[in-house]
Amino acid sequence: MRISKRCQNIKGSVTLEIDAKAKEMKAQGLDVVGFGAGEPDFDTPEHIRQAAKEALDKGMTRYTPASGTMDLKKAICEKFLRDNGLHYEPSQIVVSNGAKHSLFNSFQALLDEGDEVIVPGPFWVSYPELVRMAGGVPVVVQAREENSFKLLPCEIEAAVTGRTRAIILNSPNNPNGFVYTRQELQDIGRLAVKHDFYIISDEIYEYLVYDGAEHVSIASLGDEIKARTITINGMSKAYAMTGWRIGYTASPVEVAKAMTNYQSHSTSNPNSIAQYAALAALSGPDTQLKSMVAEFDRRRRRIVELINGIPGLSCIPPKGAFYVMMNISGLFGKKLNGEAIVDSMSFTRLLLEDSKVAVVPGIGFGADSFVRLSYATNMANIEKGLSRIADFVSRLTD
Repeated sequence: MRISKRCQNIKGSVTLEIDAKAKEMKAQGLDVVGFGAGEPDFDTPEHIRQAAKEALDKGMTRYTPASGTMDLKKAICEKFLRDNGLHYEPSQIVVSNGAKHSLFNSFQALLDEGDEVIVPGPFWVSYPELVRMAGGVPVVVQAREENSFKLLPCEIEAAVTGRTRAIILNSPNNPNGFVYTRQELQDIGRLAVKHDFYIISDEIYEYLVYDGAEHVSIASLGDEIKARTITINGMSKAYAMTGWRIGYTASPVEVAKAMTNYQSHSTSNPNSIAQYAALAALSGPDTQLKSMVAEFDRRRRRIVELINGIPGLSCIPPKGAFYVMMNISGLFGKKLNGEAIVDSMSFTRLLLEDSKVAVVPGIGFGADSFVRLSYATNMANIEKGLSRIADFVSRLTD
């Protein structure tokens, strides 16, 4: 008996691993403060839940077209036109089982063995693995904290080779919280046109922006850029629908057709009831979304203030999403009960075991001098968790 090399080469998600350990400790009755997995701590809005019940009552429990219902695809087209100034036809939309599945389909449609994808680092943990699962080669290019973790055009261009097939962009960003400006995206788009590679633009945190930051969909910056862009989005973050598993792509029609054919043989259609609920979300009121963003902003300001008040720790204020990258390099070499902190894993393990605070080690994002904290948790947990981190740091010795 053996496992395929393809699966052997895929690493598990550090994010979900830490979250699972924290939940296990909680199940044992331990008071754990978790800053791990990234999902809104709000209920799915009432009108969306009601739509799901309506779908059940209407008997909408059968197969739909593999790429999603026509009504939902039309609503997604209307969303792109309304929010992003982008015109798409339903034939260019593919609805999948969450934005991660949409990303999977995109890489499967674009990549042959050995094709390269530029992955800006620090990166969401799944990007390199999704590239590998499609036979591609992730080319990680590390951005610097002093540049707000954004890659400069010259850094991207230096990574381009004859095998470069795509670049993956995520703005607003997980794990850094940065938001690319219109001009920065324009510069990246020009590189894609110049070197003829695709842009896979993950815009799942589109509505979660702060401090006057503007989300710009890169496909809106010109026809040549749009022709090389696959835009990824979904319902999970903005509508607190993580478990409903509805994501979607907008792309050139030939790419959409390839993804549709692939999906028809792999998963077939997304959940029929969740599709009906997603239609209600896209066409309904956004009252909860606005209040959710305001609350995330309040938490963001507080967590940044608390982190930067702890000696040896620091962070730059994120402009989007609901994550902050905490720089822990000032603690390297320090010890707790004789055990040294030498990287993000040792920091994370000691913090969880000693102080019952769960954060995500930066090694999973390609950034071993950092850990990620999600502020998709209530203010009481933020206060308690950062108080424990401050106490933990105060007890470290040289």
